[in-house]
Amino acid sequence: MSKTIINRRAALQFIGLAAGASVVPKADASSAKVNPAPFVFSLNMSTIRGQNLGFMKELEVASKAGFCHVEIWIDSLHDYLKHGGTLTEVKTRLDALGLTVENCIAFAEWIVDDDQKRKKAIEQMKKEMDMVAQLGCKRIAATGKGLPENPATSLDTMAKRYRAVLEMGDETGVLPILELWGFQKKLDRVSEVTYIAMESGHKKANILLDVFHLYRGKTPLDMLSLLNPAHVDILHMNDYPATLAADIITDADRIYPGDGVAPIKRILKTLKRHDEPLILSAELFNTAYYKQDALTVAKTCLEKMKKLADGV
Repeated sequence: MSKTIINRRAALQFIGLAAGASVVPKADASSAKVNPAPFVFSLNMSTIRGQNLGFMKELEVASKAGFCHVEIWIDSLHDYLKHGGTLTEVKTRLDALGLTVENCIAFAEWIVDDDQKRKKAIEQMKKEMDMVAQLGCKRIAATGKGLPENPATSLDTMAKRYRAVLEMGDETGVLPILELWGFQKKLDRVSEVTYIAMESGHKKANILLDVFHLYRGKTPLDMLSLLNPAHVDILHMNDYPATLAADIITDADRIYPGDGVAPIKRILKTLKRHDEPLILSAELFNTAYYKQDALTVAKTCLEKMKKLADGV
């Protein structure tokens, strides 16, 4: 890792202990009225994409299951538009269903070393930001797509590239959130994505965490308490069985939150926010669930997430 000294202000923003941001504010009569619920519940469309319902039907299932918040996938949206749909139609349907799009899962290769490929990817990301902004979407995933298995790219360089897309987000009103990927070296541990976000020096830098990827990347959970939760808007909710080691587990092995051995309540207590709710979004890729009724799967996710969050 580079010996570059991390910007002190950014460090204070991200390390809750130093910033004092993770300290629970003193309660009084007025704050009790305005403090939001600690969590809201979202459905990531990966959870029911295996049923091949189509973009609009997935939204309808989420709403019928009781969700008010969703994460969409950019490829599904592109496919809908390619077959004659419009963004206006999507926004109208979202409003009718009472759904807010909290994030868009996208894979523009903004982080790669190839200058031409990166330039093209950033242009793609800008177009996709403009698209989802029309849907009222507030965030877009900034992933490690395109990086080799063991990238030579330094964390400092990644931080500069992350700042570039954050500044683009300032223009579009859509925040790129840096996603933890437990199978991608240099983005597989919370310490690394936090460093990249901090070193970007951008006050809106934000990281997207995931129960599965915390396990897959072997992040020491005791270290999560060093984070300022105000810079973690979304936690992907899922679980994993005791029988699969972190080195061999795959996305398809994710199971319903609460059905495995992940210390989810501990994670929720650590990341619980006091400024606004933490978005808990069910993200599964389980092929067994894909063979089941999509509405049943969505309802089960919501029920299990609420049970885990109760009393946290």
